[in-house]
Amino acid sequence: MAFLADALSRVKPSATIAVSQKARDLKAKGRDVIGLGAGEPDFDTPDNVKKAAIEAINRGETKYTPVAGIPELRKAIAAKFKRENGLDYKPEQTIVGTGGKQILFNAFMATLNAGDEVVIPAPYWVSYPEMVALCGGTPVFVSTKQENNFKLTAEELESVITPKTKWFIFNSPSNPTGAAYSHDELKALTDVLLKHPQVWILTDDMYEHLTFGDFKFVTPVEVEPKLYDRTLTMNGVSKAYAMTGWRIGYAAGPIELIKAMDMIQGQQTSGASSIAQWAAVEALNGPQDFVAKNKKIFEGRRDLVVSMLNQAKGIKCPVPEGAFYVYPSCEGLIGKTSPSGKIIETDEDFVSELLEAEGVAVVHGSAFGLGPNFRISYATSEEQLEEACRRIQRFCAACR
Repeated sequence: MAFLADALSRVKPSATIAVSQKARDLKAKGRDVIGLGAGEPDFDTPDNVKKAAIEAINRGETKYTPVAGIPELRKAIAAKFKRENGLDYKPEQTIVGTGGKQILFNAFMATLNAGDEVVIPAPYWVSYPEMVALCGGTPVFVSTKQENNFKLTAEELESVITPKTKWFIFNSPSNPTGAAYSHDELKALTDVLLKHPQVWILTDDMYEHLTFGDFKFVTPVEVEPKLYDRTLTMNGVSKAYAMTGWRIGYAAGPIELIKAMDMIQGQQTSGASSIAQWAAVEALNGPQDFVAKNKKIFEGRRDLVVSMLNQAKGIKCPVPEGAFYVYPSCEGLIGKTSPSGKIIETDEDFVSELLEAEGVAVVHGSAFGLGPNFRISYATSEEQLEEACRRIQRFCAACR
């Protein structure tokens, strides 16, 4: 009898976490490493949010909370959806989890049976297919194209939907590409989904507040209200409010689904941290000037990185509409010989040789389901980004 569960054979470790850990290990050994693997803002949590957490501690808000979240936060979440997205949800249609990952995992755990298919556009966040597999579902991948800025078309979506399709995962702006869908681009997808009533939509809006220029964010139910009864809209405070370590994600959707997720969470972790929940109330209800200020900083970093990468030999980098990632192609380096003498056969070879030669840690695109590309997180200082891009340019120039 095997000790470990068979389900573990269906999943892989997170590539993004692995890259970040490798960078930390090399730094600990004295290597000069610039880590561009983690999807984590380098800004500190806003002072008003930290103050709200301290006040909560001083008030004694340190006990267990209701599984689905404190009433004040669920009310703030419903108000946020109404204010920013024009969506009407009652507080009881919302749920709070320990980060967005728990929200997604609980939704799949509550709904997937063996044989159920989940459509996932590639490239995708590394955890989507692993969560689906752990919950007994079957990930179905549909590749996007770089010439379409990695955005799924209606025809591509239609081609993979079957009677077994239970969920379609939608992520805009995207991790790893930064691609964001306009109203018309999203409408083309929702028109397809209207024709398939068995398909539910799980929309991951975690990077909602990080779009650039005149781009206007929209979420699926906002574009097509007829999908309201089969959409789970997920978000969180991690990225927009620089609250990654506070571990608060949230979602809103049909009451039956929320109740099922609540039941699972009740047997799993119970409620999220009480102190973090009170901090999240202030993040959602309090001043929002922090968001706009830091969005502008991210936009400047994006422009710097895209410009410098497109000056690197063999690299092509599209301009993303949002998030804090770029997803350049390294196809021009495939088949070349690196400075160490190794032939670069894959994007994984490229990032491995880059780390060894220049001390720049990025994530290979095949980990996200589409290569030969690599992901850079530009959630770090301009000085670090400039130096990293100079090193990438030098590495590419040295490949023969």
